[in-house]
Amino acid sequence: MSISTFLSRLLLLLIALPALASAGGTLRVLAWPGYADADLVRQFEKRHDARVEVTLVSTDDDMRERLRKHNGGDFDVFAANTAEISQYIEQGISVALDPAAIPNTKQQLARFRDLAAIPGIVRNGVVYAIPYTYSEMGLIYDRAQFGAPPSSISALWDARHKGRVLAFQDSTHNFSIAAQALGMKDPFQIAPGEFTRVARHLVGLRRNVLSFYSTPEEATELFIRHRAALMFANFGAQQVEQLRRAGADIGYVIPNEGALAWLDCWSLAHGVRDRKLAHAWIDFTLERAFSRALTSRHGLANTLEASLFMQAGANIIWLAKVEQPARRAALWRKIFSGDLPQEL
Repeated sequence: MSISTFLSRLLLLLIALPALASAGGTLRVLAWPGYADADLVRQFEKRHDARVEVTLVSTDDDMRERLRKHNGGDFDVFAANTAEISQYIEQGISVALDPAAIPNTKQQLARFRDLAAIPGIVRNGVVYAIPYTYSEMGLIYDRAQFGAPPSSISALWDARHKGRVLAFQDSTHNFSIAAQALGMKDPFQIAPGEFTRVARHLVGLRRNVLSFYSTPEEATELFIRHRAALMFANFGAQQVEQLRRAGADIGYVIPNEGALAWLDCWSLAHGVRDRKLAHAWIDFTLERAFSRALTSRHGLANTLEASLFMQAGANIIWLAKVEQPARRAALWRKIFSGDLPQEL
């Protein structure tokens, strides 16, 4: 083969590479349970002649660890709440995307199309994430064990329910709800001098709970098997749906202090290898069939249709960036392992 022939063939191969990447590439997705059901993933794979590798996480701490391991290099696209994405942008883990390459955003409700009005996902006019699903984190209670619905987040600490309370295994949210229970104005910004007080209050929560769960499925199983009285619903309506399908007679309320609420968005990771395929995935998840499956199968709200509590005007507190996530995580590990208050 002559040098000129070799160079010509090499040039043709290089020209074809972008198309080959999109047609037969692998998309690495990091997400939460229910965000990428196997049958829907197969539809995407067939449509785009691609392979999708889905990795599921159960806590924000787990997601942070996976994304920080190689600065987001192990994934192409991931789903996280706006408070977390704000930090991932600062760390260079979340990279800019092109909303014009995701036409199904035009179907979203107006509040989710106004990206600049959503804290944490736009920097200097550059968009880093697209809203996907959301939920408030209320209280689920067993109707048979409550004469009246619980009204305060402090019910989780009520000694009358000791051993029959379920809470979520997450450092960030647990510090925030403890701050709420202590009457602090901003649950996301705990003053340096208040950390010990909040940590000790969390020791009280640990002593009152039956268990800390990680997934909606685990929570449902624990609630029914142990006849739990009360649960902090980190996954909100998704857990309500699962428990009702399982036959549990439950109620669901927003506490007087307000319910923390998360808005999960899709973002491109620093390691994205095929931006066209990654954009196509986000667009696919915003199709009506996919969005409705998110709601009908898992009880999660989608961004195309209004949910009950958002319509009712309940006291919803969108998650915001916290003061010291690493400190919260370190203290929570000590609390969860059984350290006494005076040791914190």
